[in-house]
Amino acid sequence: MLARRIIPCLDVKNGRVVKGVSFLDLRDSGDPVTCAALYEQQGADELVMLDIAATLESRSTVLDLVQKIRNVLSIPLTVGGGVRTIEDVQALLNAGADKVSLNSAALADPALITRVANNFGRQCTVVAMDVKKGQVYTRAGTALTEFTAIEWARRAADLGAGEILLTSIDRDGQQTGYDLELISSIARAVSVPVIASGGAGKKQDFLDALNSGASAALAASLFHDGALNIAELKTYLRQNGQEIRL
Repeated sequence: MLARRIIPCLDVKNGRVVKGVSFLDLRDSGDPVTCAALYEQQGADELVMLDIAATLESRSTVLDLVQKIRNVLSIPLTVGGGVRTIEDVQALLNAGADKVSLNSAALADPALITRVANNFGRQCTVVAMDVKKGQVYTRAGTALTEFTAIEWARRAADLGAGEILLTSIDRDGQQTGYDLELISSIARAVSVPVIASGGAGKKQDFLDALNSGASAALAASLFHDGALNIAELKTYLRQNGQEIRL
């Protein structure tokens, strides 16, 4: 069995880490470079950085910030936000990203997934899904699409996605636990790894997500606020039967 992963997420806007509830009411949560260095020290397996305003502002991800984060990291880094073209992907990889997260642009042009996978490999191609009540939303959770979560996950995997980053908008920032039914349904529908996101509030929630089929569990608020230490969380998961790198 592959080791399960714990992944902190940096939602970045105007050069700062922010966090809200169900994608609304954003509050400042610190400097992204400082956060990245801290999470690596605590034992994070990977890091995700999402430039959450890039799509709405019709611009690409801020490359100099990616470079600064890479300078303090040795673990894999996934970057998303405003990625529309092969050139955008190449620029992010050149800046230090290991994987690139596609969301709104992939929904607008599903063939983008295949182009990225063909040019850079499936292992580099992450498709992020923002889901509310079983339906996929685009443009930072502001626009409903025609796809159900299962339909889009299957299509993304068929087109070349190497991982699915699955976020429950309903649970985001609520700290009431991941949407286990959603995680389980997507994990059963696709053969690629599923990263669970949205809703972590305590150690048990991570264990539940992994037991429901997620290959990795992502969180933000708990780590940003210091409510949960990654090293302690990974020890707990290992003690409860999960294959975890300590």
